[in-house]
Amino acid sequence: MRVPGQINRLRSVFEEFRSSQHPPIVLLREIIYVLLLVGGIALALFLVSGTWPAVVTIESGSMIPHMNVGDLVFVVEENRFGNLQTWADGKETGYTAFGDYGDVVIYRPNGAGAVTPIIHRAMTWADAATVALYFPDSHEGYITKGDNNPAIDQGALLPGLGVLEPVKEEWLVGRALFAIPLLGYIPLHAIELAIIILVLLVVQEWWKRRQKPGDEPAEDMDESAQRSGK
Repeated sequence: MRVPGQINRLRSVFEEFRSSQHPPIVLLREIIYVLLLVGGIALALFLVSGTWPAVVTIESGSMIPHMNVGDLVFVVEENRFGNLQTWADGKETGYTAFGDYGDVVIYRPNGAGAVTPIIHRAMTWADAATVALYFPDSHEGYITKGDNNPAIDQGALLPGLGVLEPVKEEWLVGRALFAIPLLGYIPLHAIELAIIILVLLVVQEWWKRRQKPGDEPAEDMDESAQRSGK
């Protein structure tokens, strides 16, 4: 086996890639650095939150005034920092989150993974008796509601999914921990942002190549000429 030789060869290739000043390689290297940085941040968020996605963006006004369009919401596993509490629980214990009793949860409507998760407040847990009375042929689960909506989610018709059912525990993505205003517009325009970053990287490389080593700025050259004439 020639493992040491192969390792040295790989090391040599990596060093050549790392130090190369060839424009396409420089651009590729910077793109890889950006991807590694983004990946590292994503991994750190996952390790802290215990769920994925670890951040979501508010895209509608259903949670106004406690959450607004463009807010970036940090999400954690529903029981990571204390047990999930519904609005009914919070009213008894005094627990509040985002301006009202109980926790705000993120869930996949009817368990569907192909649609955007919904972020609404968990109002109560519907047990078998409640389900039999209000949601025939359904199952136990959380009853949810947007703070700015007049009615609960369950029983509403969502195009492509049908009638929304009580939220099973396995449908939960997590619960909202805190929100940062306006920062959510970044992931909403991720493609445009990626294009801007790539353009900036290209412009930066073009500018570096114009400022070749040994070139003196115009002002320095003028000062050198003045000193020579003295």
